[in-house]
Amino acid sequence: MPERIPSQASPFSALRISQKETLYERVSELFSDNKRSLFDRLAPLRTRHIAVVLEDIYQSHNASAVLRSCDCFGVQDVHVVEKNNPFNPAGDVAVGSSKWVDYYKHGSIQDAYRYLHDHGYRIVATLPHEHDQMITDLDISQPTALVFGTELTGLTQEAVEGADAYVKVPMYGFTESFNISVCAALSLFSLTERMRASKDIPWRLDDDALLDLKLHWAMQAIRDGEKVIKNLMEGV
Repeated sequence: MPERIPSQASPFSALRISQKETLYERVSELFSDNKRSLFDRLAPLRTRHIAVVLEDIYQSHNASAVLRSCDCFGVQDVHVVEKNNPFNPAGDVAVGSSKWVDYYKHGSIQDAYRYLHDHGYRIVATLPHEHDQMITDLDISQPTALVFGTELTGLTQEAVEGADAYVKVPMYGFTESFNISVCAALSLFSLTERMRASKDIPWRLDDDALLDLKLHWAMQAIRDGEKVIKNLMEGV
């Protein structure tokens, strides 16, 4: 999905739910029934209860692999800090996942943390730390943002100090760390499985957010989608 601007409201935010429903019915006539069936089946499985933060990822194929994992595990939001390294999803690795996952760019880790805290997230850095715990023991009752650092030097001191908690993935071999994309996939599998199994965690999108997401997906499914939907909005 095209980059979402952190400070910018969704283009559909001013519409009532009934208007979004009408708009989605109209725009879904412009792509295949199979695509609509996929949207209707997958959107209710997406979550923003778990989010991912990537701090200055150096290798684009690793960032793209994390996007792919987010899509596969139904995690909708990725926050990218671009202090030194630009974020450019590699198409052959992402396999189109960048069309369906929202990503937000931030100029600094402080900006990313501020945005996430303002939206109710608990920020959890993934690294060995004196106050860390195993990923399997992490409390995820509150919306949780997992932070991953660059392959070269790991998380910056600012990222570590600004986090609310710290987790590590169990390892039993000679190698001291996982590749970042592997660490992200293992972490997301652990957290999303526990999240979905819980009866107490409100991880699903509400009806309004669900329609908003499907409309954003629809923009990716048709040619000149943003322009087409903007024209259709004038009639709802």
